[in-house]
Amino acid sequence: VAKDLGLQLPALIDRGVHTVERGRTQYFSLHGKTGHLVTTGRIDREQLCRLVEKCVLRCELIVEGEM
Repeated sequence: VAKDLGLQLPALIDRGVHTVERGRTQYFSLHGKTGHLVTTGRIDREQLCRLVEKCVLRCELIVEGEM
């Protein structure tokens, strides 16, 4: 994420970058040392999308500071 936004890691932290997801479970987070978008744990597709052929998890990245 840091590379995609053209920012150094400290700038991500200064701008308050964080992920926002719908629902109660947070599946993704921003790794504090690398700036990579990572999964917060194992994602079980069968449990999450039992009867759905196309399984999509949406995640928004919020940047609080000016870009």
